[in-house]
Amino acid sequence: MNPKKCITDLPDSAYAEKSVLVRTDYNVPLDEKGNITSDYRIQQSLPTLEYLLKRNAKVIIVSHLGRPKGTVVEKLRLKPVAEALQKLLTNTVVHYSDTCIGQAVTEKVNTLKPGEILILENIRFEPGETQNDPVLAKQLAALADIYVNDAFGAAHRAHASTEGITHDVPINVAGLLVERELSTLLPLLKNPDKPFTAIIGGSKISTKIDVLSQLLTQVNTMVIGGGMVFTFLKALDYNIGNSLLEEEHIETARNLMKQAETMDKIIVLPKDIVIADQFSADAKHQVVAANAIPDGWIGMDLGPQSTQHIETVLKNSKTVFWNGPLGVFEFPAFAKSTQAVAETLAELTEKRYLKSILGGGDTQAAIDQFQISPSSFTHVSTGGGATLELLEGKALPGIEALDNKIPTTSGV
Repeated sequence: MNPKKCITDLPDSAYAEKSVLVRTDYNVPLDEKGNITSDYRIQQSLPTLEYLLKRNAKVIIVSHLGRPKGTVVEKLRLKPVAEALQKLLTNTVVHYSDTCIGQAVTEKVNTLKPGEILILENIRFEPGETQNDPVLAKQLAALADIYVNDAFGAAHRAHASTEGITHDVPINVAGLLVERELSTLLPLLKNPDKPFTAIIGGSKISTKIDVLSQLLTQVNTMVIGGGMVFTFLKALDYNIGNSLLEEEHIETARNLMKQAETMDKIIVLPKDIVIADQFSADAKHQVVAANAIPDGWIGMDLGPQSTQHIETVLKNSKTVFWNGPLGVFEFPAFAKSTQAVAETLAELTEKRYLKSILGGGDTQAAIDQFQISPSSFTHVSTGGGATLELLEGKALPGIEALDNKIPTTSGV
């Protein structure tokens, strides 16, 4: 990936009284009443917004929320996000538009004052967004003198507001969040401090085959957890009862274990499992050996021996990348391994024993549930799919479309 220009690469004068369209990722979690349950993604956008506001820019924000599939969904309007942003930026006027294109938006942009913000309505209300429609891209581009992509979580999508728009705006640069994400994640593929441990959880191996294979080339140890672990256990011919299984990927799991052995890497699989008689929060449960799950029972969490082993691995690591919970953390009875690993990682990070990088929405949801501050870790990525695709070595369309840094010659 060619190094991309960031907002700090432009002179301050470039922003003065100019319209700067910032693509943010305000895809925040909502409760049943439509209340924002975590403003982490909003807070992570503040450094970029404050940088632009201090330079007297007129800031226009475009974002998505949820998957409205090209139609207006009332509960996915961005008004609550605009209100949340206003509370965080008490000295800035934050305007909200209930549409994202059209004459009304153009008029709002024309009357926007330097040092103010206008949040446009959910861009995914427009069917052309996910289709990367050039007409929609041109309509958005017409609002801007400068385009800033600070939506790392959407950078793996070639959408109108992430890739298409860059063809019609003269200046396209990364925001501070995107720059921080790239500068933190890319070194994991090149020269991470070792020993390097990856913890990969979540429900399915099928969504993480490429990242597992790519990370194996860099890590010393890979810890497998979550629902995907049972496909690995089945690959060892263990009985897994009614646990989650991707039968078509049993051979994939075998091949990954062979790949690790060939490369002299360690894959850590559980020694014991917390099993339940049904998939529910109040299910009857017990701890059994990983190779002795009885018929009819479901694996729900890693057992205490497995958790203790992982904690030992972490204490002997210098860099840790964690993506995906280790058990069904939404149910308190089956959240113990995920919580223990989160707390251990936070403690080791705070003591500066290791660098911890977390990725994925479920991982962030887990630390929120355990009331562990993201600041307890070195970096909590705002990307899920984008993080994994970057670590798979794939190009991210929303990043590739930005202007390249121009190499400078010594003495010039």
